[in-house]
Amino acid sequence: MATISPAVPAPAAQRPATGWRALRYNWAAGGLGFLWLFVVLLPIYWIVITSLKTQDNYFVTNPLKPPADPTFDSYRLVVESDFLRYFLNSVLVTAGAIVPAVAISFMAAYAIVRGAGSRLLKGMNAVFLMGLAIPLQAVIIPVYLIIIRLQMYDTLAAIILPSIAFAIPLSVLVLANFIRDVPKELFESMRMDGATEWGTMWRLAFPLTRPALVTVTIYNALGIWNGFLLPLVLTQSPEQRTIPLALWDFQGQFGVNVPAIAASVTLTTLPIVIMYAIGRRQLLSGLTAGFGK
Repeated sequence: MATISPAVPAPAAQRPATGWRALRYNWAAGGLGFLWLFVVLLPIYWIVITSLKTQDNYFVTNPLKPPADPTFDSYRLVVESDFLRYFLNSVLVTAGAIVPAVAISFMAAYAIVRGAGSRLLKGMNAVFLMGLAIPLQAVIIPVYLIIIRLQMYDTLAAIILPSIAFAIPLSVLVLANFIRDVPKELFESMRMDGATEWGTMWRLAFPLTRPALVTVTIYNALGIWNGFLLPLVLTQSPEQRTIPLALWDFQGQFGVNVPAIAASVTLTTLPIVIMYAIGRRQLLSGLTAGFGK
C-alpha cells in the first residue's frame, strides 16, 4: 500500500516573494516620469498665469511668477472680439468633417476586412494606405485650385471637404485592424440568423468597435480643431475664421497682446480637455487594442 509523504516546504530561495519584498521600485523610470510631467505642465502653467496678467504687467514681472492682482480683463477682451463666432465656426468645421469621415471610414474598413479576397477592395486599401504618405502641405495648392473651381472659396465647406479627405486614411487603418480582431464566429452566427451584411455591420461590428471609433474621432477632431493651414489658405473674410486664425486679432503692427493670446488659448483648450475627460477610457482602450495580431 502506497504511503503519502508529507509535503516538504520549498526552500526559501524558491518561495515567491510576498509583502514588501515583492515590491521593486524603478527609481530611474519614476524620476524620468516626474521630469516629463514637469516639462508638460510648465507651458500649461505659464499660459494660465499669463492669461491672468495685464499686458503692462507681463513685460515687467517674472514670466513664471503668479500675478499679485489676477484679472480677467484678457478673457473679457477675447469674448468681446467675436470669439464666440470663431468658436462656433470651429465647432461647425470639426463636427461637419468628423461625422462623415468616421462614418465613411467605418464602412470602408468593414468592406475591406469582410471582402479580403476582392481585388477591388485590396486596391482601395492600398489607396487609403498611400494617402497616409501624402502630407497636407504637399497638396495644398491643388486643393486650393479645386476649391476655386468649385466656387467654394471663403466658406466653411472649403475647410470641411479637405478635412474629411485627410481624416479618412488613418481612420480606415485603425478601424480595419480593430475589426479584424472581432471573432469570425460572430459574423457567421449573424449570417446564420438571416442578417444581411448591412445589418451585421451596424448591429455587430459597430458596437464592438466603439473604442476604435472614439479613438479616431478624438484624434481627428484634435487635428481639425487646431488646423491652421486650411483655414489660412481657403478662407479670407473674418466671418469665416476659425479659432487658430482668430489669434491674429491680438497681434498688432508693433506688438503682441500676449495675455489675450494666452486667454484665447486657454478657452480654446477647454473643449479638448472636456472631450478627453469624457472619452478617456474609450480612447486608451482603442489605442491599445486592434493591433494585437
